[in-house]
Amino acid sequence: GNLKWLRGLTVDYPNASNSIGMSSSPIVVDGVLVVQIENDSESFAAGINTETGQNLWKLDRPKAANWTSPTAAMSDGQAVAILQSSKGIHAVNPHNGEEVWYFGGGASTIPSSTLGPDGTLYVPANGITALKPGSATREVEELWVSGRLKPGSCSPLILGERIFTMNGSGVLTCGNTANGDRLWQIRMTGKKFSATPLASNGHIFAISEEGVLDVVDFQGEEGKVISTLELGEVVLSTPAIASGGIFIRSDGRLWKIGG
Repeated sequence: GNLKWLRGLTVDYPNASNSIGMSSSPIVVDGVLVVQIENDSESFAAGINTETGQNLWKLDRPKAANWTSPTAAMSDGQAVAILQSSKGIHAVNPHNGEEVWYFGGGASTIPSSTLGPDGTLYVPANGITALKPGSATREVEELWVSGRLKPGSCSPLILGERIFTMNGSGVLTCGNTANGDRLWQIRMTGKKFSATPLASNGHIFAISEEGVLDVVDFQGEEGKVISTLELGEVVLSTPAIASGGIFIRSDGRLWKIGG
């Protein structure tokens, strides 16, 4: 519990500010803390030493509001940090910030890319675009594009050979990761979602902004909501699953739900 170091990135870089706040999460990639601070003014990404808190590198990024989080991936056995913006996808070396490969064509600035177990990257772009990450030759293979799997604010969820997305109206869509075909859709009890759904023990847990938690059985031919819990508080952040429970942060408190 002893403080090792503290960084206030919008204090260090006072021109870095989004009008409705930041929401990009930090991620550790091969021992380096990678952050995206992207906005209309001083927009950048940085790699930070986890022992000292000092910058290892800092990259200028497109000057546009962006709330996506970095994603960790592998390219030719090398760990890379995936940086997503309205310009597309940049894969950079987490130790020095050098570009490894790039995929243009644009991408969403709210839901983040998700890495599948086979190394496929599912990018919120033109719906969902499935990419096979490139190598030092900077070649990136586009596997498929599906406009029928377009997410709202939530990032895609990959479970085995299926991809799940939540649209802006609270509709959960299941697709095939092999070709992007839509398999089924169901409407959640909640109406609007910011938090990305999670999965555990054959069920998806999706919580709406109104604090309505739906439990979905996704293993059959069609998904089905099998349980609903109303917390009655605003929830915008993605929950976490650990220690036999699901942890949910509302605007008023931290909840642990289990049993």
